[in-house]
Amino acid sequence: MLIGAHVDSAAPLDEAAARGADAVQFFLADPQGWKAPVPRADAAALAAADTVLYVHAPYVLNVATANNRIRIPSRKLLLAHARAAAAVGAAGLIVHGGHVNRGDDPETGFDNWRKTFAYAADSGGFGLPLLIENTAGGEHACARRLDALKRLWDAVGDHEVGFCLDTCHAHAGGEELLGLADRVRSVTGRIDLVHANNSRDPFDSGRDRHANLADGVIDPALLVAVLRAAGAPAIVETPGGAAGQARDIAYLRDKLGR
Repeated sequence: MLIGAHVDSAAPLDEAAARGADAVQFFLADPQGWKAPVPRADAAALAAADTVLYVHAPYVLNVATANNRIRIPSRKLLLAHARAAAAVGAAGLIVHGGHVNRGDDPETGFDNWRKTFAYAADSGGFGLPLLIENTAGGEHACARRLDALKRLWDAVGDHEVGFCLDTCHAHAGGEELLGLADRVRSVTGRIDLVHANNSRDPFDSGRDRHANLADGVIDPALLVAVLRAAGAPAIVETPGGAAGQARDIAYLRDKLGR
């Protein structure tokens, strides 16, 4: 099992070395902005590296919404990030599941996801696997709870799509972690990546605040059990910089026996 961390984008390979990480995840542009990524001077070195790379799409993207002023730019920017992620040799692009607004038909969100894949296909494809991530909050989210995730997968499951399971998001979103990996696979048929995070907040709080693996409100043994059952690469998105994340990586390696 590969174990890595979300790191600053300036020098991802150096950040991996500082943590002893097998893999890294990073942004290619401002996660809260709408600017497209620009070509990286280190693209060739990243693509040739032994370290496995993942790219996270900006948080502002929401391809599910019925709001044209957000959905259409989101679609275009998601494709731009996918192409840029493929250019640096990323194994996948992670993107949040998005949501519809209060009063909108939830089915609109799932259909807009289907149209997003159709848009990408008409433009030559994403160029790498798109990994949809479960989210922590929102009563109108497309990937907070498994009942919504099933409807999403009914819409997009035939496309080149994978799933990223975030343990903090699942806990905050109201999904019990015990047996979660099997329940997710019964819906998606796969788990491609795990974001291994503890939580600072109670179960079903809807709050997305990560904690180091041994410091949050989730029993760390339960986090390890989810990772073992998932059998997928793990990325910690935990606080404490290189030192804090290195401790989390070492903890997982020790408990998972690798």
